[in-house]
Amino acid sequence: MKNRMKKLLVLATAATMMTAAFTGCGSSSDGADNNADTSADEGTSNENLNGSLSLAGSTSMEKLCEALKESFMEKNPGVTVTVEYTGSGSGIESVSAGSVDIGDSSRALTDDEKANGVEENIVAIDGIAVITDKDNSVTELTSDDLKKIYTGEISNWKDLGGKDEAIVAIGREAASGTRGAFEELLDVKDQCKYAQELDSTGAVLAKVGSTPGAIGYVSLDVLDDTVTAMKIDGVEATEENIVAGKYLLSRPFVMATKGKIDEQNDIVKAWFDYVNSDEGQAVIKKVGLILPQ
Repeated sequence: MKNRMKKLLVLATAATMMTAAFTGCGSSSDGADNNADTSADEGTSNENLNGSLSLAGSTSMEKLCEALKESFMEKNPGVTVTVEYTGSGSGIESVSAGSVDIGDSSRALTDDEKANGVEENIVAIDGIAVITDKDNSVTELTSDDLKKIYTGEISNWKDLGGKDEAIVAIGREAASGTRGAFEELLDVKDQCKYAQELDSTGAVLAKVGSTPGAIGYVSLDVLDDTVTAMKIDGVEATEENIVAGKYLLSRPFVMATKGKIDEQNDIVKAWFDYVNSDEGQAVIKKVGLILPQ
């Protein structure tokens, strides 16, 4: 009897030890799983993203790029973003050559550029406002009038109901995306006769505002009270009219990559993730641009 009791006691003790061992293993496994989950979460943390991102291109996109750059770097303190404003054509050439990560273009890409492996990533829609100096009494043009001004067929404001004053047609340099879009939308490519060709949106705004009889074109988001924005075909250059498809002069803001976004490095992917996030979309709207439909 005593031997039997001893055997039972030994078995009970062994069972207790095994239960404890299994319970210990189970706790360790749960802990490992929890740690793994935490590590995975930490692995996607923005604080772990380190390196640099380079953009170059459109001067019209400066306001947008600077706003996105500031907010992206605040969210990703380990990343340095640099942007050069060299013109749309130069930006596309740079991304095609691999000298920058992203090429900014304020016009749609050409078939040749796309054939060279450059991907058109539209991040916003912008309107092109036609502007005159504040003293000009002509505040509205037809698209046909606008064509004739820039091709030199109309050279005096009196022919459009204004005062007897020479029209000074201001435009952008040949590589400008704004110029490319303006001439393409008006169907006057390579036909324009410019009094002056300037190398930035800001320069056009300043020149038109300070030159009697001047007319020019700028990105909608840079408009201020130093100039008058003209109606074209009776339609004002507003976000509502552009979204509704009523306003003639609108164009895409493109952040081009060499190849598709999912083929890029982690920092480029993170940039586009941010641009397309609710926070990034709010930045785009805040600078006066329209979200792509």
